Amino acid sequence: MSCSFELSLCKLFVEIHCEVLVLRYKSNLQSLKLSVLKEEALELGGLVMVEKILQWPGKMTRSKANSKKQPGIDFKKIRRKIGRKLPPPKNTTNTEIKSKAIVLPEQSVAAEKTGLAVNKKGLTLKELLQQTSHHNPKVRRDALMGIKDLFTRHPAEQKSHKYAAVEKLRERIGDDDKVVRKSLYDLFKVVILPCCKEDNQELIVSLLMPYIFNAMTHLSVDVRMMAFDFLDLILEFYPPSFSPSYAEKIFLNYEDILRRNQYYLQDKGKLKDALSGLVRCLSLLPWNKGETHLHNKDDTRQRVLHAFEVDMPMNSNGFSYIIKNLKDLVPALINSFLEFIPLIHSMESLEGKSFGCMASILHCIDLIVRSIAYGTDKKSESQSSLGGPDVAIWDVTISSVLLKKLFPLFPLNPADHLSARDCGRLLDLNMVIAKIFFELNEWTCLPPNLLEKFLEFFENALLGKFFWATQSAKAVWEEHLIQLLPFIPKFVSRGAGYWTSRLLQAFTLTFRESKPGSMLKLACVSAIEDMLTYIESMLSIETSNPENLNLQDALLAWIEDLPLLLIQLGDKHPASSQAVLRLQLHIGQCALLNSILVCMYDNMQQSLQDFYCTCQEGGEQICYGPFLSLPRESQELSLCSLYYFSHLDQPILKSIAHCCLSDDLDSCVLFRIIEILHSAYRDGHIKIADYLSVFITLVLRFKVSPEFGSSGLKSDPLRQTLKSMTTVLCSYIAQMGDNGLVLQMIEKVIIDQIPQKPSLDNSCSLLRMLVTVDSKPTRLSEQSISTLGHHLSEYLMDAVQCIPEDDEQGTPSVQLGIQHYYLLPCFFLFDRCHKVMNLVLKKMGSAIYDSSLLLKSDKCSQHIRNCLNKVNAVTSVLLLMHKEAKLQQIMSLFKENIDNIVEEVISLQSSGKISMKIEEHEIKCALERLQILTR
Repeated sequence: MSCSFELSLCKLFVEIHCEVLVLRYKSNLQSLKLSVLKEEALELGGLVMVEKILQWPGKMTRSKANSKKQPGIDFKKIRRKIGRKLPPPKNTTNTEIKSKAIVLPEQSVAAEKTGLAVNKKGLTLKELLQQTSHHNPKVRRDALMGIKDLFTRHPAEQKSHKYAAVEKLRERIGDDDKVVRKSLYDLFKVVILPCCKEDNQELIVSLLMPYIFNAMTHLSVDVRMMAFDFLDLILEFYPPSFSPSYAEKIFLNYEDILRRNQYYLQDKGKLKDALSGLVRCLSLLPWNKGETHLHNKDDTRQRVLHAFEVDMPMNSNGFSYIIKNLKDLVPALINSFLEFIPLIHSMESLEGKSFGCMASILHCIDLIVRSIAYGTDKKSESQSSLGGPDVAIWDVTISSVLLKKLFPLFPLNPADHLSARDCGRLLDLNMVIAKIFFELNEWTCLPPNLLEKFLEFFENALLGKFFWATQSAKAVWEEHLIQLLPFIPKFVSRGAGYWTSRLLQAFTLTFRESKPGSMLKLACVSAIEDMLTYIESMLSIETSNPENLNLQDALLAWIEDLPLLLIQLGDKHPASSQAVLRLQLHIGQCALLNSILVCMYDNMQQSLQDFYCTCQEGGEQICYGPFLSLPRESQELSLCSLYYFSHLDQPILKSIAHCCLSDDLDSCVLFRIIEILHSAYRDGHIKIADYLSVFITLVLRFKVSPEFGSSGLKSDPLRQTLKSMTTVLCSYIAQMGDNGLVLQMIEKVIIDQIPQKPSLDNSCSLLRMLVTVDSKPTRLSEQSISTLGHHLSEYLMDAVQCIPEDDEQGTPSVQLGIQHYYLLPCFFLFDRCHKVMNLVLKKMGSAIYDSSLLLKSDKCSQHIRNCLNKVNAVTSVLLLMHKEAKLQQIMSLFKENIDNIVEEVISLQSSGKISMKIEEHEIKCALERLQILTR
């Protein structure tokens, strides 16, 4: 030993003995200071000083001579209890200041909280957050309950301090007390996260995720499992929080849980909750967003319509690098699943939590297989070197473990002691295993004997040969069958031998027997649409092949059911109706290139009439179909489907025309119908007579209000619609070809309607159509001219009587333009046929004369008013005609008729039959206005 070490040891020994001496003798050691003694002993450094201390004179007992204070003694040792505060030195100055307290009432604790939000116990948010870190678990629990109560009472307080509260509360995610963690979970689920859903989600997630990951590595199993519950809660409220930066850590922690599953088999409920969270995480991967949880009813419709998309991005949103983590999860999941297999045979019934764990495990495997299938670039993998360490050929790593451990268990046959409910649960598991197998079969070649076993199971599932005791079990069967149906088009397109016809027959039975509004029916429609392109291509090659005959029979059965299905769906299932209409349109588009499909498609017309409109005997009672009540997009699909019929018959055109006349039909849809019918006629799908008949029906029966608003045509949408529709129809008629031939076809129909006195607007539309195809000189027959000359006078007088000429200011108004709109078709006829004008002028004079004859027998006020109205109407018509330069020249040819009208008015004035001053004034004004015509 070195000298320095010996010296240190001696010094330590001296210090120990000095302390022992002080405690033993408890005296002043006479006039020698202990501190001096210690220092001297240390300086001498050895046992010599110890001997000096031991040889000290006397026995260290207090003598009488020393009872008084001896001069030269530095201090007196006072015995004090350990832990008691030492008194201050005698020479210390007392700086204590004493004063009386001033107590004010408003300085109480309650007054300090005035204006602050408190819970029912009077605690503020700051106090409650401080108590969440208390060492007593009961205090922490009460603090969390107090925060929940405070936020419920004062929502504004939560909104103002939510981020600060989250920052403090996150510390309790890894709390040792189970009740504290559960209270925190409920607080986040019920109060905090719903409030923050519309705010900065990234900040909330960034605050919570580190503490959740920390809790996942906690030594306590309960804390670790609860951490997965918190993660699932975050993903439930903020699905975008599952980002690539968190995904790898999440899957690594799940893998650790699964590899240590023997610790959690005693509490299957916790394992089930953790697996449900893993299902949610896998569902949020970009390749699985079309898929949702099996029991999620809200998004099932979208899952059916958009599941199994083949055009998916290979590397989506940075998630491609986690493929390896997903592959590592599969063996752990399968091993966990195998742990439950003995329970099926040992238990009297399949326990609910065990079944839940098994179902979640299989669902996770299914989602992982989909993710690897659509998230891995197969070409790059196959072209990579086989010996590289980073080569990830998924069908080797995944399919091998599935073929060795999972698929040999299929099907999970129920034991004799299992109940019907347990059999339904096993069927549920078998359906998921089958889905995994068929998904895997898309990317790798599986053993043929194994494929046969799964196809036979698929056929039995389609035929409904499995037994389910309850409706809930049947609903679960339908949900799984929905996810298996997209594989049928893939088997059919591959030509799976005799299995093709067997699967098609079973599928057709499922399609026909499923309920119209069910998701199973919708999935069948989607599968038919997927098969349609392949079937159309096969039918176009040859028809003698037995496989093609099977395809043809199946397609014919499907097409026959579509119209009835549309009527059964009605307007209660708009999404299903839209899918059926999309399929119908697709069939029509394929029919253009295939003669077999043309016949199938055309046969739909008769049963499709009720979808638009049904007319009872006589045509008086009309029953509208679902078409009018469907959304605009569905209506568009239905109308586009009409174009692809090789010929549109009269019955369906009649139904469509009645829909056009309905008040519930939007004007945009009306014009769209007219456009599609014109396109169908132009391409030879409608006969010209039927085409013109539809147009005449529309302008003749379109209903408008008989009264005019102050702003004219624009004030009445229906009147404006009829005007615009007539303009479009006249444009289409003018494009049909030879106007003379068209006139011959519509002349008699229109002329026969004029004597029946349609409304002013409908008569105007008919005259506009007639004028569109007429020419100068007119091509109208003598009978038509006579009929027009007899009835146009009443039409003209009605037009000027319904619409006032000027507004209150006496300036030219909108009404004058409206009068010109209604009178213009007649002016064209007058210009093209002078005989029509001659007949009209004669009829006007006769109308005034007949009115005056009624006054001879009965001078009632009503007859007088009618007579004056006719005089004013004739006067207005003649003046409006006189304003037109062409008509003014023609009127000069019939001056005799005009003079006759003036004479009739003068005769009425001088007859004395009108005696009231107001009425005499009207007659006088009419004569003054007519003077311009007699010059």
